[in-house]
Parts: sequence; structure tokens; C-alpha cells
Amino acid sequence: MNATTAHPAAAGGELTVFKVEHPEGKAISYDLEALCKKLGIDDPGRLVVETQGYLGLVMVYPRNPLAAVRAATREDLVMDRHGRYVTGFYHNGQPVKKRLFDPSTGSAQRFVLFGTTGAGKSRTLQLQLIAEKINGICTWLADLKEGQSVPEAAGNVDWRVTSQEGTILMLMAAVKVAQARMRRYSALGRNSFTLGADPLLHVWIDEANRLLERGAPYRALATYLLKELSRTGRSVGVGIGLAAQASHLEELGGSDTLRGMMKEGEVVLLRWTASMMRQLVADGILPGGTQLVPIPKTLAPTVLHSPFDVAGDDTDAPGTQGMAYYLSGQRPTALMRHLRVGSIAPLPGLDPEILALYGDEAPRRLEDASVQALSGDIEHTAYASRNDGPAMDALCAQFAAEARKSSEAKAGRRSAAPADIDDTSDDYDGDGEDGEDVTLPPASLEGRILAALADADAPMAAEDVLAAVNADSGRKVSLGGVRNVLTRLAKHGKVAHPGRNQYAPAD
Repeated sequence: MNATTAHPAAAGGELTVFKVEHPEGKAISYDLEALCKKLGIDDPGRLVVETQGYLGLVMVYPRNPLAAVRAATREDLVMDRHGRYVTGFYHNGQPVKKRLFDPSTGSAQRFVLFGTTGAGKSRTLQLQLIAEKINGICTWLADLKEGQSVPEAAGNVDWRVTSQEGTILMLMAAVKVAQARMRRYSALGRNSFTLGADPLLHVWIDEANRLLERGAPYRALATYLLKELSRTGRSVGVGIGLAAQASHLEELGGSDTLRGMMKEGEVVLLRWTASMMRQLVADGILPGGTQLVPIPKTLAPTVLHSPFDVAGDDTDAPGTQGMAYYLSGQRPTALMRHLRVGSIAPLPGLDPEILALYGDEAPRRLEDASVQALSGDIEHTAYASRNDGPAMDALCAQFAAEARKSSEAKAGRRSAAPADIDDTSDDYDGDGEDGEDVTLPPASLEGRILAALADADAPMAAEDVLAAVNADSGRKVSLGGVRNVLTRLAKHGKVAHPGRNQYAPAD
């Protein structure tokens, strides 16, 4: 069956639609180039194909329906009653609504955003981050392109880091927040998250391939922490998002947990590689036999010139940044394009259009109960230092140095141990999913002090605590540093203070 009709999405022309069906009930496959030739189309951008098993629609537009898209407004980004916001439009002009939260189940979402270089990943992530701020979501962001991917996010999210060490500290803190909320909600008899006093917490890792690819210094630990968040976060309002340029899932930790995120999460596929497409089908994220019309780098039609042709205008064709497939939506094979965010032309500094979308209001902060749950640990020190650049840099440098020391010590023990002894004493949970070591992060001063107090038979003076801490093979510390931490731990109820200069574990 075919029909030709005027359609608003056809931009003033006629849209021709062919409904096709495989006569043997098999999944439809097609050769895009051959199909264009058969239909007399010189511009593949005019052709849109959607398939669902043995059924398909072939649509021929008078011009590319996604050549231009309007700018995003703050109204687009407000969640509806189903927890969704307008992120863009399909080729037929229908809005694409992406879910931020599922109020019917109380589940925080998992997000995966893939795209090759120049596909519009950074602007798409900006759209997501702005929507999160507008809707009162507490956002933690790791921008692993040294902060260059989404610079306007600085000051518009609750916590932003730009190093791998900072990312690990952030993930550790998110795991502790999820675990603390789980205990708190259990005591209240709650089995799911509801929007209210506690904000949704979304942890985003941009350029996640830098953290999770083979050879990355914290690959196994990062994968482990992501696995823990996937286990504990959904029912307590802690979501996780990955934005990456990976061409294969093995570049993202090689983890079944990450594959699970893609199968159950909100997945957006910008311009992709052939190997990634094969992997999506192989892992069941897309049904077997599914084909997606490739997204070109530009919208220029293919034109052949003979050596005798006079050179024409060499004007650049429009790009395809932001074109994508929303694989988690109701129409995973329908081409869409995200709303425009910010200036089209490059700017020498921060983009005022993007800043205007973020707005002047302060971002949503982590609730006090979760901040208190971090007290006494290195995660609390990291969170408290999030707006103090030098302090955060020093903490990350300390983390890196102690992580190297711990890794070297473990390697030395294993090389000296008999072959039949498996030393996993420093592991979170044995080895990583692909056999890599999952090394414990270095203990914080707070943790070392709490351990010293727990080992003591009676309350200790600050000087005794100092001696015990400096004897635990960790970094040497000063009496002033020990006193400061003891004061903070006592203030937050982590340590009892029975008398002057006397400290003991809290009951």
C-alpha cells in the first residue's frame, strides 16, 4: 500500500508513504542505496524507514524533515505527570519525550548516551543536565574531558569533577548515599522512592570510555561501583548516566551490569559505528534483524562529478549533530533530532544561551540526612571540598598516590606468595568481572581514626589516637589534623566525647 499526501512534517511538500510486509513473516531487511535507486531518490536524507519485525513503513519526504530544529525552551524541559520532558522531535513532527523518573514504579532511571565525535553528544548532555536542574534533581557530574565537554554546567550542578580520581570519589559517595537511604527508608517502611523531601540524585559520567576502557587506572573499581549503584540506587532515588564515544561495549568495562543498564535504561544512540550497531543487536538491546538508517556526517546529497565538470559552490552542508535514535522509546527505529541548545556558531567562552536555559537559581543540593551519612569518611571530605578547587586537587592527588602505593604493595605480595594462594584481602569483592583486581581505595583519616578508636579498650586521648594512626602504615599525619577530625566526628555523633580530651566509638 502507498499513499501520497500533504503533511505538516513535509515542510510544504508531499509525503509519500509505503507500507511493506515480508510475505514469509520474516524480519525486514533492506539495502538503503538500492532502495534509494529504486525510488529515484538522490538524497538519502529524504528517505525514512521504520521497521517492526515483518512490517515496515518507507517514507519519502520532499526534503530532509530534520534538516532544522527549533531551540529548546525551559517549558520543553519541565516534567509531565509521567516524569518525561520534550527532548526533540521525530521525523514526522511528533515530540520525543524522554523519561527522567518513573512515578508509577518509584524507580530512578539509568541513562546511556552514545555518539561518535561530532555527533552532538555534549549538547545532548547539556539538554539533560538543564532538564534535571529545572526539575529539582540533584546532579553530580564527572566531565572527563577536563571539564571541556559541558563547561556551562559548572555552578549549575551540585557536584562537578574533572579527573578520574574525583570521579571515583564521587561514585564512592553515591554508593554510600544509596546505602544510607536504603537503611533510612527501610526504617520508615518504604519500599520505593517518591518525589518529596529527598531529591532525585543523578550521577553522570561524561566521556565514560576514558574511565572504563582497558588500561584506565581505575577501570575495575569504577565498574564495581557502577554495579553497586545499579543494585541499590533505583529504589532509593539514585540514578546513573553514562555518555561515551565507545564503539563497543567492551570499552565500557566489559560488564554485564553495564549491558543491563542499556537493556533497562534510557538509551540514546547518536551517530554510531557499525561495530556498536552489531553489538546492540547481539546483546538483545535491539531485536534481531533490526536495521537503522545510518546517520551521515552532513546532509549533503551524494553528487558525482566528472573531470570535465565546472567546479561548483563549495559551501558546507548542514551537519547532523543531535540526530539520533531513542532506543528506549516506543519507536526505536524512528529517526529523531534533539532540540537545539546554545549558539550554532562556536563561541570563545561560555554560551549565554545555555546559561539562560540553566537559569539563575541555585542547583538542588543533597539532603542533610545523606550528607550526615557521609560524615567521617573520605567521601564526606570530597563532598565538602567540591567547591574548593585547591582542596579537591590535593585530595585527588593524595588518593592517586595512595592508590598507587596500595596497588604496588598488592602486586608485591602476589608475586611473593605461593602459586596456590589467592590474595584478595584488598579487594572489594574478589576480582573484577573480567579478572582485574578491584583494589580498595585508600583509607581516609576519618576512617583510620574510627578504626583506632574501635580497637582500643578504653577512651583515648588525641595524642594516643595520633600514635595509633601513625602506626597503621598509612600516611603520617599531625596532631592538629587528628584533633580537627575528632571534633568534626564528635559534632556529627560518629564519636563519643566522654570527657576532656577523651574520645571513644559512638554507641
